[in-house]
Amino acid sequence: MSEPLLQLQSITRVYGKDSAEVRALDGVDLTITEGEFVAIVGQSGSGKSTATNIIGCLDTPTTGTYRFLGADVSDLSRDQLALLRRHYLGFVFQGFNLLARTSAVENVELPLIYRGVGSKLRREKALRALEMVGLAHRSDHMPSELSGGQQQRVAIARAIVTDPYLLLADEPTGNVDTKTSVSIMELLARLNAEQGITILMVTHEPDMAEYADRVIRFRDGHIESDGRQLGAAS
Repeated sequence: MSEPLLQLQSITRVYGKDSAEVRALDGVDLTITEGEFVAIVGQSGSGKSTATNIIGCLDTPTTGTYRFLGADVSDLSRDQLALLRRHYLGFVFQGFNLLARTSAVENVELPLIYRGVGSKLRREKALRALEMVGLAHRSDHMPSELSGGQQQRVAIARAIVTDPYLLLADEPTGNVDTKTSVSIMELLARLNAEQGITILMVTHEPDMAEYADRVIRFRDGHIESDGRQLGAAS
């Protein structure tokens, strides 16, 4: 069996105090191993986004332990957390978050600039990532010259250009039509199957969750169910 990539143990996240207290997470235990494609689902306010933010080191738990590759994340400084995000995690957001006046390949290069990668290698890796998502022929196009689905593919290329251990996708099909949603999900499933990228995806769409191998349902700050699917959609 694969070693755990990450573990949440008795995680709580509390906002506010006294009568205004909100327990966004209330004793969550979760283990994800390398190579999994996991979908997190649940209604608004269920805790799924809070859990994902903690996993992505964008938020910290009130109590409990979060381990990534065996290291206790709570022991890391702010700079170390930034390094963890930069070197181990890739992010895909619903809103694409591309720089409007920057070409597709330059958008994909951004994480490598932060890593200090030289310009020649940076361009090679960015073009390779765009090829993986089927957009090498659009590398010089600006976001305004791309469809919503193409922009999301650029965002995915930007997330995988650093060869992350974990790809976090927050509602990756939320801003595209049904046909484009299917192509995005097929791409994520292919990256998982062929490249071995571990994917954790938040979605409110049951048909999109079907592409994952494992579906975790949150409800009122708890994990209501956690099960493997007999066969992911294809």
